Amino acid sequence: MIYPILTAEEAARTIKNGDVIGIGGFSSVGTPKAIPSALAKYATAEHEAGREFQVGLITGGATGNPIDSEMALAKAVKFRTPFQSNKDMRGAINSGEVQYFDLHLSMIGQDVHYGFLGKIDTAIIEASEIEENGNVILTTSVGISPTLCMVADKILIELNEKHAGKLRGMHDIYVPENPPYRKAIPIEHVGDRIGTIDVKIDPKKVIGVVLTNDSDHLAPFTPLNAETQQIGNNVAEFLANELKRGGIPKEFLPLQSGVGNIANAVLGALGDNPQVPAFSMYTEVIQNSVVDLMLKGRCQYVTGSSLTLDEEALQKMYDNMDVFGPRVLLRPQELTNHPEMIRRLGIIAINTALELDIFGNINSTHVSGTRMMNGIGGSADFARNAYLSIFTTPSTAKKGLISSIVPMVTHVDSSEHSVRVVVTEQGVADLRGKSPSQRARLIIENCVHPDYKELLWDFLRLSEGKGLHTPTSLRHAFAMHLAYEDTGDMKNAKF
Repeated sequence: MIYPILTAEEAARTIKNGDVIGIGGFSSVGTPKAIPSALAKYATAEHEAGREFQVGLITGGATGNPIDSEMALAKAVKFRTPFQSNKDMRGAINSGEVQYFDLHLSMIGQDVHYGFLGKIDTAIIEASEIEENGNVILTTSVGISPTLCMVADKILIELNEKHAGKLRGMHDIYVPENPPYRKAIPIEHVGDRIGTIDVKIDPKKVIGVVLTNDSDHLAPFTPLNAETQQIGNNVAEFLANELKRGGIPKEFLPLQSGVGNIANAVLGALGDNPQVPAFSMYTEVIQNSVVDLMLKGRCQYVTGSSLTLDEEALQKMYDNMDVFGPRVLLRPQELTNHPEMIRRLGIIAINTALELDIFGNINSTHVSGTRMMNGIGGSADFARNAYLSIFTTPSTAKKGLISSIVPMVTHVDSSEHSVRVVVTEQGVADLRGKSPSQRARLIIENCVHPDYKELLWDFLRLSEGKGLHTPTSLRHAFAMHLAYEDTGDMKNAKF
């Protein structure tokens, strides 16, 4: 199948003001780059000519700078969903310039499929190969690319020579049918392959192909420090003890790990702990630490929706395809984040909190309850359905001026009902089978930084013994947040 070859500029001009575009890829990799960058320039030119130009932007998750940064700066985005991690887009969202609605990553693909988000005018995806029948092999991620190609009126393809021939066979493309025809997803083990290696494309929808040779541009990973390393060690020790007492099957269970330096620290610590057997992963994002674990034989198999690897780690994978080829699968996020899969496989989920309160409620998204940081991502998909749900966070932020553990979170993303274990560099609080009062005592004693421990004990004492199931004082619930807002230091709170 031969599709028309376009320049990025020609492709961008096929998109009209008011269109809704779907962007393929996931976690800032495997996303189109040339067309969105050209689209941002086209939008700027239209604005300078006095013409309106904005589009709706639906993605699988975080994208790269050509999408979230350049298009935000060009004022080319009317609305955006779901997860994002870009400071320019974040600024546009918090200023109200871009209307943003957050969504669980397991739901964005099916919402698109159900038509809940309206018509998708154009899908833009990145491919490593176009097959003779017109179908495509994706690059370093999947996200909701297959679903976008199914429902969009038009498709634009960026054919990225950088990955040509290197990823064939690493994708497992399967999109659940819509109700009432949906069947059980036949995955019983992490490595079960149930789909195809390629994305089915209706050739009549393809309006052009843009040829590229671009690397994924990832922001540098934050180096590990003593604090994050201790969090990793605390998680590894807790899981090793659970294994020893029979709380985890002797075969161990697949792991899910969030994004960032804490996730890398946790995985590294688990890999180094001799009491933890070699494990598999069923996760969203495959990070640098997973590559090293697989080469050491500590991670046996991994399935995810993206290879969120820097250039060195990606090249290491390409140089060792005898190890990675048979043991890595990239799937749509409708599978990697699906509650059915998480519950059936018995995933141990490890995610990061922005803040948590003494009762175990988690805020993953909003600073002071009002300013969007990144979005909920897939953390709640896993937290609600995991065999064991663990949330990690450093006990303080802003050089100790903020306690990450507060009397009441300013926004709830995962409630106390979904949170089983809390870990900071200070220690571990196992909340299973505990009442609100017991949870509060465990969290304060084991996880709070010493600078804030007595302050939080004071808060708890205000309400204990007053016949309240959840001992909290609404009058003082946000005193620590208000103290930071007024004085720049939560330690100045008064109860």
